Amino acid sequence: MMENHKPDDTIKENLIFDIITRKINQLPETGRKVSEYGSTYVRVNAAFCGLIANSLFQRVLHVTKAPVASGLPMAVIPFVTANFAYKGFVSLPLSTGDQRCETCTVTPGGLVGFTVGSLYSISLAIPMNGGLAARYGSAVLPDKANFLTYWIRISEPVFRKMLFPILRQTAFAAYLGSRQYKLLIKAL
Repeated sequence: MMENHKPDDTIKENLIFDIITRKINQLPETGRKVSEYGSTYVRVNAAFCGLIANSLFQRVLHVTKAPVASGLPMAVIPFVTANFAYKGFVSLPLSTGDQRCETCTVTPGGLVGFTVGSLYSISLAIPMNGGLAARYGSAVLPDKANFLTYWIRISEPVFRKMLFPILRQTAFAAYLGSRQYKLLIKAL
């Protein structure tokens, strides 16, 4: 694998990255904000999805204790994860020249918004609030035989209520990917 890697490839990639960065910095400030703060919008929405899912699971499981202990990780973990995922799958490949079509940018943007921004946030809320319900005895939890059917039944109303935030996060991340691509084309 290493024998196929040429030292000139790294130099070319750095040169392309520098040229793209310089061209984007020459754009007006309003255009640069999409490139600089795109991942911030996605991660803030992911944090809100986490907090909404946490609140919905707390209501379903009647968890009233430890709101900060469950709310803080439900905002911080999706916030950080969405940042790394969006930058890694959308922003970085765009700025290095690895993504050359709008569809190649919109698709990863939408997938990051869907999986990391919303589904990941919701699935984090299940064990968090399940553990709190078990600890404080606020809900009757199932035995091992009915474990899966119980959590599917409990999660269905939450997923129904989270449909709009899931769709919003997916569409928003895909839109930001499209805007970043158009900004790159405009800069070059």
